[in-house]
Amino acid sequence: MTPEIWALLIAVFLLLLDLAIRATAIIIIPRNRRPTAAMAWLLAVFFIPFIGVFLFLLIGNPRLPRARRRKQDQINEYIAQTSEHLHFGTLRPHAPGWFGPTVEMNQKLGALPLSGDNGAHLISDYQESLDAMAAAIREAKEYVHIEFYILQADVSTDNFFRAMEEVAQRGVEVRVLMDHWANRWKPRYKATVKRLNAMGADWQLMLPVQPLKGKMQRPDLRNHRKLLVVDGKVAFLGSQNVTDSTYNLPKNIKRGLHWVDLMVRLDGPVVLSVNAIFLSDWYSETDEVLEEIDIAHADIGSGNLDCQVVPSGPGFKVENNLRLFLALLYAAKRKIIIVSPYFVPDEALLLAITAAVDRGVHVELFVSEEGDQAMVYHAQRSYYEALLRAEVRIWMYRKPYILHTKSLTIDEEVAVIGSSNMDMRSFGLNLEVSMLVRGEEFISEMRAVEDKYRSLSRELTLEEWMQQPLRSTVLDNLARLTSALQ
Repeated sequence: MTPEIWALLIAVFLLLLDLAIRATAIIIIPRNRRPTAAMAWLLAVFFIPFIGVFLFLLIGNPRLPRARRRKQDQINEYIAQTSEHLHFGTLRPHAPGWFGPTVEMNQKLGALPLSGDNGAHLISDYQESLDAMAAAIREAKEYVHIEFYILQADVSTDNFFRAMEEVAQRGVEVRVLMDHWANRWKPRYKATVKRLNAMGADWQLMLPVQPLKGKMQRPDLRNHRKLLVVDGKVAFLGSQNVTDSTYNLPKNIKRGLHWVDLMVRLDGPVVLSVNAIFLSDWYSETDEVLEEIDIAHADIGSGNLDCQVVPSGPGFKVENNLRLFLALLYAAKRKIIIVSPYFVPDEALLLAITAAVDRGVHVELFVSEEGDQAMVYHAQRSYYEALLRAEVRIWMYRKPYILHTKSLTIDEEVAVIGSSNMDMRSFGLNLEVSMLVRGEEFISEMRAVEDKYRSLSRELTLEEWMQQPLRSTVLDNLARLTSALQ
C-alpha cells in the first residue's frame, strides 16, 4: 500500500477510536456519579480524549477497592450489633424535633450511636494542644492509639514523642497510624520512622500506594483523620496534625505561613466511638482484630454533653459528612457559623446555605485570606460573589496564618467539629471523622473561639470583591471546573 493509503487508514482508525472512546465515556462516566462531576469528566474526555481517559483510569474511581469496602461493611455491622442494647449515658432532655432524626441518620450511615454524659473541652492554641495530648499519653496504663494524617517528629512535637517513648518503656502498647502519601515525601519522614522504630511502637501506613506489595487504589485517596485515644478513657479529635505549625516545609517557612487549628479533649462514653474509628482503620490496614480492646463498656465523663462520632469517606456508600452538614443547615433557625479552610461546596450545600439566609438565619463563613493550595484556593474564591450576594458574611483570617479549623455551629445548641472540610475532596475522597455535639456549654466555648477568629480577621465585602482583576476571575472559574473531577 502507498504511504497515502496508510495515512488514510491510520486517520480512519484514530477517528473510530476517538468515537468509541466518546461513546463509551457517555455510558460509563455518568453512572452513580454527580452530574457536575460526570460533566467535568466528559468534557475532559471530549476535549483531550487520550489524556482524559488516562486521568480517568488513574483517578476516576472515587471509591476504595471492593475488598476494603467490604471490610467497612463488616466493621459497621459489628459496631451496630455491639451497641444495639447498650446504654451510653443519659441524654440531655428537650432536644429539638429535628435532632433525633439527624442522629438516627448518622447512626444508619456510620454505625456509631449518640452517647450522653460526655466531657468535651476545646484547645485552640497549637502548641498547647500538642502538650495536652502528650500529658494524656503519659497517663496511659494499657494502650495509646494515635491516628493522624501527618505525623512528624520535630521540635514542636518533641514532647509528644517523648511521652510516647516513656510509656512504651513502661510496656504500654503504642499503636500508630499515619497516611502514606501525606507523610512519605515530607522532610521529617525518615527521622520520624526511625524514632517510632526505636521506641518499639507498632506503626502502620494508611492507604499505602505500594503496587509491588499488592497495595493499590486511587493514588489521591487519603486518610485525613486526626485522633488520639488513651486507655479508652480520654480522646482527642479535631483538625490539627502532629507537626510544627509550618509543617516543616521550606515553601511555608519562606512565606512565613503558620497553621491555626482546633482540637477537642474528650472523656466519657464518646471515647469508645473515637476508639472504634481507630480500631476500624487498624483492621483495614492490618487485618488484625484487637479483641482485647473493649468498646462496649463506657465510663461516665466529666460533663453531660451529647456526642456522636460520624465517620465518612470512600469506604461508605454515600457522603456521610455532607448529609450531616445539610441536615444541620436546614435545621438552623437563628445562626450558622462555618469555619472551613477549604470551602468548595457542591450545589446542595450552596443551596442549603443561601436558603438559610432567605429564612432569616444569620450566616457567617470563616476562611483564610491567603491560600496554601492554589487550585483549592482559587476554586473557593469562585463562590464568594454568590455568597456575598446572598448576604453571607465572609471573614478572612489574616495572613500569614492559615485558618485550618473545621467546625460548624447551629444556633446555641449544636456543633460539629472534626477533620472534614466543606469541599469535594472531604466529601468524596478523604476518610474523615466529625463529631456532633449538643450542649450550650460547649457552644459557648465554640463561640469564644469564633469571636477570637473574628477579631483576627477582616470582613470581605461585595464592593471589594467586585474590584477583582479579570485574571483572578478567570483563574477562579477554571479552578472551579477542575474541582468537580471526582
